[in-house]
Amino acid sequence: MSTAVQVRGLRRVFGERAVLDGLDLTIRRGEFVALLGASGSGKTTLLRILGALDGADGGEVLVPEARTIVFQEPRLVPSKRVLANVTVALPRGRAGHGRRALAEVGLERHADAWPATLSGGEAQRVALARALVREPELLLLDEPFAALDALTRLRMQDLVGELCRAHRPAVLLVTHDVEEAVRLADRVCVLRDGRLVTDERVTVPRPRDPGDPDFAALRRRLLGDLGVEVAAPPVEPARSAAAPAASAEPAEPAEPLESGVI
Repeated sequence: MSTAVQVRGLRRVFGERAVLDGLDLTIRRGEFVALLGASGSGKTTLLRILGALDGADGGEVLVPEARTIVFQEPRLVPSKRVLANVTVALPRGRAGHGRRALAEVGLERHADAWPATLSGGEAQRVALARALVREPELLLLDEPFAALDALTRLRMQDLVGELCRAHRPAVLLVTHDVEEAVRLADRVCVLRDGRLVTDERVTVPRPRDPGDPDFAALRRRLLGDLGVEVAAPPVEPARSAAAPAASAEPAEPAEPLESGVI
């Protein structure tokens, strides 16, 4: 598998603060990498540099020319219908490609709709179709599910995972959601103090269940790397055959689990 993204010694300075300070990152073609980090850690700055929306102050950045970005907001053009939004800035005669991209995200019947008539999830699916119709070698996702409700977010995660496995671009997903990162990515990286302090391959089998002990263990490790201490679940002692039966008294309500969103 060849390399799609090669970043070496990347440095980006704002004022007197080095947001990115000697960062190294490699993403192979077809590989899905999730990037975690606290607010202000430089995640979006890195994504913008890879997308040629910002420049570097030092280091080497090698990326493919065919790259697209999906932002947190769909950023559709209100005066253009859905199909025209998908094919915007493409050469004439690409309507067929746009319709196929809409079919992939389940919106082929909305080709002639106006953006204002779409739900939040539908609008984000249009944005995803607009990115994929360009057949990118690198797909950059900047918290694309953050503004969606919980159920729609899960459905969009499944859709993105399926489409990325079908199209095989290199993918960098910026997210605050640890569970989302583990659910989708081949590798998860943690950005802190301008560098990657974690770069771990996800070995949990797909489809990934948050209840899987390996999933939960990786989630705890990543939260720890982010500075969030999470206690391991208690291990129940084995009871002997002579142990008394459990009390019939109702148990205390359990404390809610942490969300995994930083």
